[in-house]
Amino acid sequence: MLKEFKEFALKGNVVDLAIGVIIGAAFSKIVDSLVKDIIMPLVGMFGSADFSNYFLPLSKAVTATNLADAQKQGPVLAWGSFATYAVNFLIVAFVLFLIVRAINTLKRAEAKPADAAAPPPPPRNEVLLTEIRDLLAQK
Repeated sequence: MLKEFKEFALKGNVVDLAIGVIIGAAFSKIVDSLVKDIIMPLVGMFGSADFSNYFLPLSKAVTATNLADAQKQGPVLAWGSFATYAVNFLIVAFVLFLIVRAINTLKRAEAKPADAAAPPPPPRNEVLLTEIRDLLAQK
């Protein structure tokens, strides 16, 4: 019976993991779209809307104006792509931070009622000794 329960619990963990991976992939697409379609165009108002094409040529042979052609001509420092990926990472990290923080808050809220329970009553012999002490203190 215990072996069957462990197998069932393990299957549950695998299913939970699979659901997490699927949701993570969908969330990744949402974050990519948020960065590509909303955040980077706002940042691109100071330059161009295609922020991923910003690069620094590391050779005099590089004369192209877009990243793909420039990489074919020679070494380039593609800092625009890096900035896009960094913004993606920061958004994902911030959302995960908020999720973990909410889960920890819920766990603390669940733990408080158990901690706030009244202490157990003292044993009978302590009650008798307390009564005797009080009677002696009155005399």
